[in-house]
Amino acid sequence: MSSVEVRSQSGDVVGEVTLEPAWFGAQVNVPVMHQVVVAQMAARRAGTHETKTRADVSGGGRKPFRQKGTGRARQGSTRAPHWVGGGVVFGPHTRDHSVKVPRKMRAAALRGALSDRASEGRVAVIDSLAFDVPKTKEAAAALSAAGAISGRVLLVLAEPDDAVWRSFRNLPRVHVITADQLNTYDVLARDWIVFTKGALELLNARGTAGVVTAEGGEA
Repeated sequence: MSSVEVRSQSGDVVGEVTLEPAWFGAQVNVPVMHQVVVAQMAARRAGTHETKTRADVSGGGRKPFRQKGTGRARQGSTRAPHWVGGGVVFGPHTRDHSVKVPRKMRAAALRGALSDRASEGRVAVIDSLAFDVPKTKEAAAALSAAGAISGRVLLVLAEPDDAVWRSFRNLPRVHVITADQLNTYDVLARDWIVFTKGALELLNARGTAGVVTAEGGEA
C-alpha cells in the first residue's frame, strides 16, 4: 500500500497522499514488537504496591515469653511473619517496573506496526478535522466517511485540538493522540489508524529525514 486516498470530513475524495516506505513498507518483526509492547505496558505500572516487613510493623520489641520452661516453641517477637499482626515475607515493595529497550528496537517496532496496518488496508487519511463546537455525532460521521466503520480506531492529529478531542472522547472505540505521541502499543491495540493529512505529512517527513521519533528510536 504505497498511497491512500485523502477524504474530506464529509467523505469526499479530495486527493491522494503517499505513504512513506520507511514507515509503511518495513518488515514486520513480531518478536521485536512483542518486546516493545511488553516494555510499554510495564512502564505504565505505578509500582506503588507496598507491604510491611517485620521491621516496619509496630510492636514486638519484647520477647513474648521466656525461652525455656513453658513447653512452647521459642519466640523472639510477636511481629514475626507467622504471628497475627506480624510482618509479610517476600511481599511486593515499591519499585520501578520500566524496562530499558534500545531506541532502534522501538523505532523498528513502530515501523513494523504501521506497516502491518498499511498492508491490511487499515490506514485512512482525513484532509482536516474542524468543529465549531464539540459534536460527537459529527465526529462519528467523519470516521465512517473515512472508512473506519468498525473496530477500534487510533486518530492521529498533527497538533492538539481541544474541540476535536472533546468531539471524539465520548466514542469508546476511538483513541486520540498527536503525531509525536505515536507508539507501537497504540497502533497494535487498534484496528484502524486514521491520520489527518497534516499528521501524516509530519510522520512522512520524519521518515525521510531519519530523525529520532517520539519513542526515542531512529527512523
